[in-house]
Amino acid sequence: MSEREPDPAKQEEFAGRVVQVLNDACLGFMASVGHRTGLFDTMAGLEPSTSEELARAAGLDERYVREWLGAMVVGGFVAYEPEGRTYRLPPEHAAALTRAAGPDNMAGLMQYLALMGEVEDRIVEVFRKGGGLPYSAYPRFQELTAEESAAGFDLALVDAVVPLVPGLAERLRSGIDAVDIGTGQGHAVNVLASAFPASRFTGVDISPQGIGAAKAEAAVHGLDNTRFVLADSAELTGGYDLVTAFDVIHDLARPDRTLRAVAAVLRPDGVFLMGDIAASSRLEENIGHPLAPALYTFSTFYCMTVSLGEGGAGLGTVWGEQTARRMLAEAGFGSVEVSRIEGDPLNQYYVARLAVAA
Repeated sequence: MSEREPDPAKQEEFAGRVVQVLNDACLGFMASVGHRTGLFDTMAGLEPSTSEELARAAGLDERYVREWLGAMVVGGFVAYEPEGRTYRLPPEHAAALTRAAGPDNMAGLMQYLALMGEVEDRIVEVFRKGGGLPYSAYPRFQELTAEESAAGFDLALVDAVVPLVPGLAERLRSGIDAVDIGTGQGHAVNVLASAFPASRFTGVDISPQGIGAAKAEAAVHGLDNTRFVLADSAELTGGYDLVTAFDVIHDLARPDRTLRAVAAVLRPDGVFLMGDIAASSRLEENIGHPLAPALYTFSTFYCMTVSLGEGGAGLGTVWGEQTARRMLAEAGFGSVEVSRIEGDPLNQYYVARLAVAA
């Protein structure tokens, strides 16, 4: 057999892998539907039920529910008892598919599949012509990221992320000035402001809708130690003891300018707390990463492409720790420590302090 002829056994094995990819991709779309319609949440609270009973409990059309259940049964998400035609969501599955699971809810992440499908034609076009897509091409993106991150912020921001910086909790309790860049709908700011009422928190974002949602949430909670500003983080001004950025730097058109701006507004004893994707800048070191295919896909369909759409750097989701460390050093940070927190497989946290003048 020549080197150009396929090995029949390897060809069959890979074809089976591709079939599995197709099936799993389809299950991902159906899981997204299950999340958005509340079907997983409804099933988690029911005894084994018929499709009619489930549709009635969820307030949905039975015929669509029955077809969805078919996919969920053959895909191994839902258990089925043929004699009584009843369906059951095992508790072990509910722990990864329901809103009650908090950050462990993977069904919510499946919504990104539909978002990517909406822009696929335009992604193919930029493959041919170059450039990128505007932020406006993704009308639901901020809503999805806000939903995804909120559960994590509620669970871990105060109790696990803040303690990564020695002494920060005590300083926040005493009262300092903090700013969150790329704040989106501002939930991180509002969580911190609720936990540390003596400190003053600012959220900065370029999205009017995000800033509006952030202000509305702060008002609901009666927070008087927050403010939200419509502004470009690359033009950040003022003076702060703490700057935070959660999964935002790699999306920016001008990440280098933003990091320099962060360094410029930090007070001498200030700290920059940056959460970003836990990955390597070297492709070969990401081969075993459990979420690597998803990360490169998200980058192609959104993170890299939106940055390029603004004529920006196009760092991409998987810019990696080595590049992050280099860019932080170039921006003026002399000390960078990297940590992970339990229960967060996606992110790592950089604690950066300004270089000390000789």
